[in-house]
Amino acid sequence: MQGDTKEAAPGTTIVLVHGAFVDGSGWRAVHDRLTRDGYRVAVVQNAIRSLEDDVANTRRAIAAAPGNVILVGHSYGGVIISEAGNDPKVVALVYVAAFIADAGESVQTLTANHAPGGSKPPFLPTGDGYLLFDASKFSQVFGQDIPPETSSFMAAALKPWAIASMAGKVTAAAWRVKPSWYVVATDDRLVHPSLQRRMAESAGARVVEVGGSHAIYMTQPETIAMTIVQAAKATASSSLEAYPPHR
Repeated sequence: MQGDTKEAAPGTTIVLVHGAFVDGSGWRAVHDRLTRDGYRVAVVQNAIRSLEDDVANTRRAIAAAPGNVILVGHSYGGVIISEAGNDPKVVALVYVAAFIADAGESVQTLTANHAPGGSKPPFLPTGDGYLLFDASKFSQVFGQDIPPETSSFMAAALKPWAIASMAGKVTAAAWRVKPSWYVVATDDRLVHPSLQRRMAESAGARVVEVGGSHAIYMTQPETIAMTIVQAAKATASSSLEAYPPHR
């Protein structure tokens, strides 16, 4: 991978967007892999209090990034990049076990009908407009392949997720006008793999399937980084013609 990334790096910044309940620190291994090979990488830290605020915050990161941007989103971060990706600096979108929303859609609408085999997520309402992730079920649902000591700490450091963020609707879907890639986590217990495949197919995304949990961005960083590199290389050359956006 090292030799592959350097040719695209000078004109490309990778912007990584985390999902609900967690923060940007989970991107550490992907960040390190990409920066080691010469890419500029920005990690967005969102408050997850509303989709509008998270999109605005992500747009600030895009504005501060030199050159073209590859926007990468995990989980709820996929809804954020579906909206924020309309920025003209963004040339491609990479979804990682993420929600892909069309105009008028939200995480709430996308999960209204659970995928076959899916179960109700272990979210606990706080009574004041937020959801908590049941810490006792975090390791078995979010990341059964995360090392126990890491999983234990993450469960203790989870952020509340505003229901307003979950219900926030996209106004214009960037993937309709820009090429996209999707990494399906085939052992995901939070966002069912069949739902991931359905969203990726609907968006016309190029799909990579990898064995791993919802935390695949942490446990399979090499594959995630390689997929991001593929997107960067395609959008930096004439090969982009082979990756038309989904209209």
